[in-house]
Amino acid sequence: MSKMNLKELAADLSVAPQLEPADIAEIAARGFKSIISNRPDDEAEAQPSFAEVAREAHRFGLEARYIPVISGKLTDTDVAAFSSAIQVLPKPILAYCRTGTRCTMLWALSEARRRPLSDILTVANAAGYDLKSIEQRLLAASSNASAH
Repeated sequence: MSKMNLKELAADLSVAPQLEPADIAEIAARGFKSIISNRPDDEAEAQPSFAEVAREAHRFGLEARYIPVISGKLTDTDVAAFSSAIQVLPKPILAYCRTGTRCTMLWALSEARRRPLSDILTVANAAGYDLKSIEQRLLAASSNASAH
């Protein structure tokens, strides 16, 4: 699975590009307890379905959660679902989408009320993800948090 490119965002959360069912054995061996798919089924040809990945995850004792997010259409509902999942799923968690960017955006928006924006951007950049497209949303979320 050398092609798998896992990036750690937090001690208990990493992100990755599209997983294959064959990747799950190594993911379990690396100690992950849960996976989250943020990629809608049938987004690309020959993409494994969430059901295929989840079946393999369950075979290896991992929890699997499906929170599909349409690229470029990240909603507050998506952020709330992701935030809830990372709070309740067994850790550590590996979230995946096509490239890992949607997962990173979901994480950033779910953290914006709890962490300084500079910390979030530093972690995302270190992992290789550019959050410029949601910077205004992150600023709004973090300023709403400091107003309360």
